[in-house]
Amino acid sequence: MTGRSMLAAAIVVGAAMFTSTSAASAQPPVQVPPVPPGLEVPAGNVAFLRAFAQGTQNYICLPVSKKAWRWVFLGPQATLFETDATDGVSITNQISTHFLSANPIEAGTPRPTWQDSSDSSRVWGRGRASSTDPNFVEAGAIPWLLVEAMGAALGPTGGGTLAQTTFIHRLDTSGGAAPATGCSVADDVGAVALVPYTTAYYFYRTAP
Repeated sequence: MTGRSMLAAAIVVGAAMFTSTSAASAQPPVQVPPVPPGLEVPAGNVAFLRAFAQGTQNYICLPVSKKAWRWVFLGPQATLFETDATDGVSITNQISTHFLSANPIEAGTPRPTWQDSSDSSRVWGRGRASSTDPNFVEAGAIPWLLVEAMGAALGPTGGGTLAQTTFIHRLDTSGGAAPATGCSVADDVGAVALVPYTTAYYFYRTAP
């Protein structure tokens, strides 16, 4: 089976599992806020999950020439949460983790990864478009992103919550930008900066 076939199979199976689950629970649709031009999700996809994330954007100091150095993005490390309100009481639950890992669909290419905390399904993504439009993005924050799924996998017992993902939005960012100092001399090479950030992630699947 080719890499694309594996991805398609994972998404189809995951989508089928989600369809039956969502029909039973009758969850309300996910409302997505306006996004900057160029960050729109392609037609035929609908949001099925929203989560709020807190963690770090991680950078390493590397040389870019014999006399210049800069912070280079290493990857994210964050926990995603969802808040449920029952009988007037709000309960915040961890629903996913976010990190860098090898995408088996792309022969181990490192990609940002989201892994469901309940069924361990995963999706790997690649940035498709970004925006720092000041009408939307907070000053000094990392850009808003449209991420395209580049691979997906069911959990060990067949769970497919995130395996159905086609696109992801990273919106409402705060913090996370590379430091302005600390990477300016040769002795800084190899230094690592873990910069706190928060954001909201919106996960999309193929519309039924």
